[in-house]
Amino acid sequence: MIVRPPQTPEEFERYRDLRWRILRAPWNQPKGSEVDEIEAKAFPIMVCEKDGFPIGVGRVHFNSEDEAQIRSMAVEEEWRGKGIGAIVLKALEQIAIEKGAKKIILHARDHAVKFYERNGYKIVKPSHTLFGVIPHYLMEKEAP
Repeated sequence: MIVRPPQTPEEFERYRDLRWRILRAPWNQPKGSEVDEIEAKAFPIMVCEKDGFPIGVGRVHFNSEDEAQIRSMAVEEEWRGKGIGAIVLKALEQIAIEKGAKKIILHARDHAVKFYERNGYKIVKPSHTLFGVIPHYLMEKEAP
């Protein structure tokens, strides 16, 4: 497995396409809706087998000097349950820690809460409901 940021315009397109297909398209959100105002400040990561095609992606950005937020984690369906999400999460946490994060937060979809709990995150409180149907929970983890 190769874990690194997307580097070329084509890799960024593949990275965003995976995010859109997994996190937006099933709820009829338009292509391009996966990009937001934080995109330029974020540190993206993708996990590829060898060919530059991502099988897992995510990004981290800073809300303050010492609080990082992980967002937009997605894994290709056929790769789920094989540790790809954990690889993405650990890479994003490492970036956050190297850049000075003392705390890492995220807003987990309800079906992903157990995954994040297994990786050391705790629920702080219920968060927002995306597209009117996907409950989220604010979760956090103290950086080592």
